[in-house]
Amino acid sequence: MRTIIKIALASALALGTAYGAFAAEFTKGTVKKLDVKAKKVTLIHEELKDLEMPAMTMVFRVQDDTLMDKLKEGASVEFIAERVNGKLTVTQVK
Repeated sequence: MRTIIKIALASALALGTAYGAFAAEFTKGTVKKLDVKAKKVTLIHEELKDLEMPAMTMVFRVQDDTLMDKLKEGASVEFIAERVNGKLTVTQVK
């Protein structure tokens, strides 16, 4: 029974560590332009560490309409960008 408990605890610890290693990191940026119809946003952003991309201005797809509501031209935001079906996509905004 002790062996099973030890294995379960080790597995839980390993999963927690792996999740932390892969948790996406928020990046600071400024909304330069919105294209609501195309669901795209142009962001002036800091380095995207998760995507190994330097700071620059670029266009991203936006995952859903609720995120579009959080974006206003000229606003400072923190966001997470990921590759979704090969396209750089904003998946979270705060």
